[in-house]
Amino acid sequence: MNKLILIVVILLLIPLIAMEFTTEVNWNLFDFLASGALFFGTGQIIIFGIRKIKNIKYRILFCVFVLIFFLLFYVELAVGILR
Repeated sequence: MNKLILIVVILLLIPLIAMEFTTEVNWNLFDFLASGALFFGTGQIIIFGIRKIKNIKYRILFCVFVLIFFLLFYVELAVGILR
């Protein structure tokens, strides 16, 4: 769990640093909280699935499904492509 928190913090540092160099990235506190929760939740779901699913093919399928769902949800929050 500590590694997951470290990974989430590193991922959230990317837009934080980008905000210092460009005006194209304009995140507020809610954006960081939502992204952090989404990253952490996705990581936890994948870790849970890897621990519970024994068959390697099903593990890979589960992880791909979770990551596709994550990407669709993240892009919808970012730009609203499904509206």
